[in-house]
Amino acid sequence: MSKNSDKKSRVTSWLEKTNSFWFSTFVIIAAFSTYFCMYAFRKPFNAGVYENLFLWGIDFKILLIITQVAGYTCSKFIGIKVISEMPVHKRIITLLAFIGIAEFALFLFGLVSYPYNFVFLFLNGLPLGMIWGLVYSFVEGRRLTEALAAGLSASVIISSGFLKTIGTYIMQNWGVPEFWMPFTVGLLFAPLMLISIWMLSKIPPPTKEDVEMRIKRVPMDGKTRKAMFLQCAPGLIMLILVYVFLTIFRDFRDNFAVDIWHSLGYDEHAIYTKTELPPAALVLILLGATFMIKNHRKAFWIVHLSIFIGAGIILLSTFIFSLKLISPFIWMLLGGLGLFTAFVTLYCILYERFIAVFKCTGNVGYLIYLSDSSGYTGSVGVLLYKNFWKADLSWLDFFISASYVVSLGVMVLIILSFIYFWWKLRQN
Repeated sequence: MSKNSDKKSRVTSWLEKTNSFWFSTFVIIAAFSTYFCMYAFRKPFNAGVYENLFLWGIDFKILLIITQVAGYTCSKFIGIKVISEMPVHKRIITLLAFIGIAEFALFLFGLVSYPYNFVFLFLNGLPLGMIWGLVYSFVEGRRLTEALAAGLSASVIISSGFLKTIGTYIMQNWGVPEFWMPFTVGLLFAPLMLISIWMLSKIPPPTKEDVEMRIKRVPMDGKTRKAMFLQCAPGLIMLILVYVFLTIFRDFRDNFAVDIWHSLGYDEHAIYTKTELPPAALVLILLGATFMIKNHRKAFWIVHLSIFIGAGIILLSTFIFSLKLISPFIWMLLGGLGLFTAFVTLYCILYERFIAVFKCTGNVGYLIYLSDSSGYTGSVGVLLYKNFWKADLSWLDFFISASYVVSLGVMVLIILSFIYFWWKLRQN
């Protein structure tokens, strides 16, 4: 036991002494691989079509998505308190416990017969919603946070499409049934998940220089959470609404990618990865470069601009596609670029810089989970709306309409947010 502890302490000691390049490389790999593997326990079931299956008049795939997202949404509400208050020494054991619960739920999803197995996706989503906050807590509040968060964000962009490819592949080539495929994918990625969590456990806390530049990040109680929110409530509400729009769009695009591509005439299982990798590369370059902007206010405004541009790309590409001037592949590629430009910069940079600009006491986890809980509530609402009020509208037509609504909504709200925070900083 002592020998093992010495090895662990040597890794941490090396990270404390090494240069920024090797420290960043280690942390990026740890964060990327941990969150990438989390998606192996969450998203592969979407690769199934569950054709001609219904329950209570609801398409069974929609029911599965609603059930998991409901668990995920509850997790986000719980995370507002749990993640913001989580002490450092409990992060790793909590990560391991949450992943174990999620995989056991997928085992029951495969074991129990249709249609009663849908309830286990709620149990699957319930712990997974808090993984992001736990992983992000290892990278926030550092001079290199944006560069480190780039690795974490890459997993968000790449993993879902890649894991749909894996899920589709093992069903088509290994003969794994739809209901057992999610558990099988989770099992395949379990060893890598354990290695990734071990790497996270070796990351040392922020240095004195990190704290001086980015404000010390501390657990938050109810009083501290209330004070942070009320400090800039109108602006935060607008940002949360932007987040709701983007989450709804991202979730619908992600959950029904198989159906949308089928409507567009594409059946290649690798198509999901092909359309996600180029946007991922461009967004990560953008995200990684922002750590070089030392002025927090300037970075804060640049992120507002990035979100506006991202929404504009979605709007323009959808309009051009509607005129049949670009192919479906290029349209989905540009839509992904616009979505992730807006979503990732909001998710990983804006709140980080907000705390630095306004010198708030607390952590990013609170703001992320406040936004996530609202976003996934909206996502469930849209799924129910599609099933009961727009059932006759195809997935493709619904997605095109959503592209217009989301992009315009985000552009208006981010302009209002810019105006409010500009006024707020001038007042201060």
